[in-house]
Amino acid sequence: MIEKTKNEEKYFEGLGRRKTARARVRFYPKGPQRGGSKVELVVNEKPLHQYFPLKRLERSAVAPLKLISEEKPAITAKVSGGGLTAQAEAITLGLARALVKFRPELKKELRAFGYLTRDPRMVERKKYGLKKARRAPQWRKR
Repeated sequence: MIEKTKNEEKYFEGLGRRKTARARVRFYPKGPQRGGSKVELVVNEKPLHQYFPLKRLERSAVAPLKLISEEKPAITAKVSGGGLTAQAEAITLGLARALVKFRPELKKELRAFGYLTRDPRMVERKKYGLKKARRAPQWRKR
């Protein structure tokens, strides 16, 4: 048997996607004991408030946490692609999926709030002969 030298903590992982953004979210129920009662959330190795400049995006990313009463969970997220809003929404979906793995009885409540639904909207492709996806060139009579 191979012994692992790394300190392994149990975590629950969820993948979230929105437009072209992807987020791999890991939820550690018993986060590192660093004092304070706040949730520790790290996005791409930066604190949440430093990665997302707007409070609205911070609230969007951690919205599913309102449904649990865990003491000091730690959350790490690796995000890539898309813009900041899409990344925040991808984290929301990934976190919700991780919470369902952690506590399956939350699924009904998370679904009711819409946290488990993947937003299918994508950018429409540009068509030949048009300026954008649907914008036609200006019509000229002469």
